[in-house]
Amino acid sequence: MDRLVKAEAKEVEVMFLKGQKCSSSFKLTNLMHTMSVAVSLTTTNPSLFSINKHFSTIPPLSSASYTLHLSHTSGQPHLPDPPDAITVRATMLPTGKATVDHLRRLFSKPGPHVFRDAVLTISLVGPHVAEYLISRKPQSHNLFTKAISACTRSQLTELLKPAVENGSADAVAYLLDAGADATATAESLMPPAIRSGSLDVVKLLEASGCEIVESVLHEAAATDRIDVMEFLLERCDEKLEVDSVDSEGRTPIHVAAREGYVRVIEFCVSMGGNPNRVDCKGRTPLHYAAWKGHVKAVECLLECSDVKCVKDREGRTAFCVAAESEESDARRRLVDLLGLGDALMRAARVDDVQGVKRCLGEGASVNGRDQNGWTPLHWAAFKGRIKSVKVLLEHGAEVDTVDDAGYTPLHCAAEAGHLQLALFLITHGASQSHLKSFPYLAAHPLHFFDSFQNQVSLPSKSNTLMYH
Repeated sequence: MDRLVKAEAKEVEVMFLKGQKCSSSFKLTNLMHTMSVAVSLTTTNPSLFSINKHFSTIPPLSSASYTLHLSHTSGQPHLPDPPDAITVRATMLPTGKATVDHLRRLFSKPGPHVFRDAVLTISLVGPHVAEYLISRKPQSHNLFTKAISACTRSQLTELLKPAVENGSADAVAYLLDAGADATATAESLMPPAIRSGSLDVVKLLEASGCEIVESVLHEAAATDRIDVMEFLLERCDEKLEVDSVDSEGRTPIHVAAREGYVRVIEFCVSMGGNPNRVDCKGRTPLHYAAWKGHVKAVECLLECSDVKCVKDREGRTAFCVAAESEESDARRRLVDLLGLGDALMRAARVDDVQGVKRCLGEGASVNGRDQNGWTPLHWAAFKGRIKSVKVLLEHGAEVDTVDDAGYTPLHCAAEAGHLQLALFLITHGASQSHLKSFPYLAAHPLHFFDSFQNQVSLPSKSNTLMYH
């Protein structure tokens, strides 16, 4: 016979509860038909684990129960590798009875009479163990699945939050498979999942029916996660809008501008987001980018928005906010950047060609607008500044851009009586189709409109060249 006793299980699971007494019972059975056996039980960590009966006797074909006690539970669970264990040794006891001292002497003398019948692994299980494992990286998958096997469904659901916050996709998957309910939490787990930075966790929660709240796009924007935004907009297009607002009236573009995430701003705009939108305080995304000193974000917003002159509830433009920014290193660049448009407008108005070129070279938008929607080309045309008009067109100015009232630069030139400049704009593609829709031009006291129409209907080659 190779062993005298048999253990009911190869493992003893102890429910670990912080600050509480923890214990677990296990059973051994005597395999001998006619003879009692003596049993000795020892642990690999006697300072932490103790057994109620270190020495005992078991009658023939009988079983005995033992209790393993965990001595210290105030701190973190003790999870060594290899794990703690109970060693079971047995020897035949012909007399059937013996004192504890006699049994101690019997097992103190090694020899063929003593059988090492079993080694029982000690496993700490339960929600406190699982939560501790969630906080560890890398995690032991075997220990984790064992720990949650002793949890109730409500405990599994409670463990979802720390698993999500830790960004552990494996732990979330195991918990969901074991019965955790992602829809039963007091608050949606999706925002902390996004903050954790794990797209896999976001996907697991979405597939499990987790509530998708409106703030999820704001969370993704705040963490520079375009991949999360793409996934959520694709999967929840009926629930989410790229221009959704939070309690302060801010869109994801506001959030991205505040954090300086240019890629997110560009993505939101590409998905139909409005970079001109103001929040409850009248602030545009440009205000936030300027306030935080994010030069690249300001440059991006100047390209895709038209809000440089918009004032917030305190009467401040983005330029004013930039001047007050605490980010001293970026302040000068922002002030220059946000002021370049105004400088360009002034240079175009007074025909300062070198000033126009300097502003454009420093990054001013050639198609930037003022509070009335006028571009530098509108101003140069209205003032009859043909040299500035030429420079602006060479740098990509849109010849038919319209202001807030529907006027193009050609309208401005015509209304101001600048016939030669109007001809120049037409030779560079300006459309004449809407001139008659402006009664003021037709009713000009010098009958400008009629003479203008007669002279520009068939411009001669010489007239075209003289303006180059």
